[in-house]
Amino acid sequence: MAPKRVVQLSLKMPTHAVCVVGVEAHVDIHSDVPKGANSFRVSGSSGVEVFMVYNRTRVKEPIGKARWPLDTDADMVVSVGTASKELKDFKVRVSYFGEQEDQALGRSVLYLTGVDISLEVDTGRTGKVKRSQGDKKTWRWGPEGYGAILLVNCDRDNHRSAEPDLTHSWLMSLADLQDMSPMLLSCNGPDKLFDSHKLVLNVPFSDSKRVRVFCARGGNSLSDYKQVLGPQCLSYEVERQPGEQEIKFYVEGLTFPDADFLGLVSLSVSLVDPGTLPEVTLFTDTVGFRMAPWIMTPNTQPPEELYVCRVMDTHGSNEKFLEDMSYLTLKANCKLTICPQVENRNDRWIQDEMEFGYIEAPHKSFPVVFDSPRNRGLKDFPYKRILGPDFGYVTREIPLPGPSSLDSFGNLDVSPPVTVGGTEYPLGRILIGSSFPKSGGRQMARAVRNFLKAQQVQAPVELYSDWLSVGHVDEFLTFVPTSDQKGFRLLLASPSACLKLFQEKKEEGYGEAAQFDGLKHQAKRSINEMLADRHLQRDNLHAQKCIDWNRNVLKRELGLAESDIVDIPQLFFLRNFYAEAFFPDMVNMVVLGKYLGIPKPYGPIINGRCCLEEKVQSLLEPLGLHCIFIDDYLSYHELQGEIHCGTNVRRKPFPFKWWNMVP
Repeated sequence: MAPKRVVQLSLKMPTHAVCVVGVEAHVDIHSDVPKGANSFRVSGSSGVEVFMVYNRTRVKEPIGKARWPLDTDADMVVSVGTASKELKDFKVRVSYFGEQEDQALGRSVLYLTGVDISLEVDTGRTGKVKRSQGDKKTWRWGPEGYGAILLVNCDRDNHRSAEPDLTHSWLMSLADLQDMSPMLLSCNGPDKLFDSHKLVLNVPFSDSKRVRVFCARGGNSLSDYKQVLGPQCLSYEVERQPGEQEIKFYVEGLTFPDADFLGLVSLSVSLVDPGTLPEVTLFTDTVGFRMAPWIMTPNTQPPEELYVCRVMDTHGSNEKFLEDMSYLTLKANCKLTICPQVENRNDRWIQDEMEFGYIEAPHKSFPVVFDSPRNRGLKDFPYKRILGPDFGYVTREIPLPGPSSLDSFGNLDVSPPVTVGGTEYPLGRILIGSSFPKSGGRQMARAVRNFLKAQQVQAPVELYSDWLSVGHVDEFLTFVPTSDQKGFRLLLASPSACLKLFQEKKEEGYGEAAQFDGLKHQAKRSINEMLADRHLQRDNLHAQKCIDWNRNVLKRELGLAESDIVDIPQLFFLRNFYAEAFFPDMVNMVVLGKYLGIPKPYGPIINGRCCLEEKVQSLLEPLGLHCIFIDDYLSYHELQGEIHCGTNVRRKPFPFKWWNMVP
């Protein structure tokens, strides 16, 4: 709040001091006393609170006409409850006495000018700025926590600008103020006091590149708002107008938490007396903020918008696939956005290009797209087409030699909310694929991993995905919502479940039923042939071991039981020591609520039905899910991707408020 101030009294002349409302000022009653004085008495005018600080074991409080003894360590403290209307309109008098008790040997007079100075923010996280008597500088997590929150102003509210709002040092749109956090400066007191004293706003140098502050003068013109703090601007002498008791500011967040930034910033206001050399700071009030983290949304959150690309191949366009996506979104009551070929440059892997999330403060929330560093045909789409009013953008650049396949965001997922050994993760945990447990190999770029970890609210878990040719976690896992108490299931690709199913069908007499039946451009493989193929068996034994390793990690890090996991039949084959899907990878599905868009596996037809589709339906439909199998073979599967790789879903934010958790 303020450095301890000591006001020295004088017997020769009155002392004048400024007293901030609610702030105690210590008064030195011992330095200048009359000769022979051994006691004193204190009186104060209305509006002044005077109290003594003393050791109760050594000093007894005077009663009635009794006086305070001077030969003790009793200290006098004064404070005022309201701002002064005029200079020096509060008065404190100290009378000193000797052995002759009736007549004072001398008197000291202290004139006080009360001033109400405070910096207020939404410490209580209610969406409104209220006067706080508590700790405004410290930030605390949890439902009983406190501390203000800043949004990174990473959207673009002005259509005339091509860049996010935070890149401008001036206000581009009045709507932009809604993305900032309000801050109120109370400055009530006599105008003459502010003629001789300064109010100075300050931002620490280390925080100056993280925030920007605009001063508001209440008008409806952009010129009524000017930047007063931010990069290259560490302090601002407040321009208080006569009679002005409150000045409004807007605070803008500029950077997300990251490896070099914990997310905490502070601002302060100081009352400065420039009449002395050096200048004396009479009072400082400091407020703290935490930058809102970027939050991913899992498949269990309701879908709001599905993105997919229109592309053209040698065999034709993916128009039939787009029609299937249109049908799926219609069933799920979800908006469909098709990225035209001129914008995607025939890059169909929109899941790899970006990940949708959101940021939230008590007063505002909006979606934010995280642009991956892969930078292929879709590289401009998130920035040029998604960034806009109340739709933010963030990315992380990575150094040479540039991105690997594991830097694509098909290699980035998030679990539903989980509890692990008593530790709650109400926003789930981020899942990323890496080369662990083997030494060397491909990893997601450190810059991206550091960013995800620094958000704190979705503690990342590293999985082993480098056994796959493409190397993405969405090739062997996904989550689906359920209506039971658990609320979700983890689906894992399972070679052993597939081989078991085929063995059962062989024993039932269907060994000649063929995989890829119905595909003109793919050689059929009978169940008997696949079961007899030693290379295929060996490849899938390896794939199952890799998936089992991840299974154990997921059970441990997400607190899952076997009953929370559903094994989806799937086969892989090795090419140059890395695995690829043998038939369309069914876990690589798009989840729109209870409707699942699943790659059509073209499994063996038995009694008129695909036995793979039938098996998956038997596993998932009792959970209240609807399986819709979609042909993605030519446009996606043959290019080492599936439906999830070729789609992207923006989902509703969590109802849970991130600041109520304790990381």
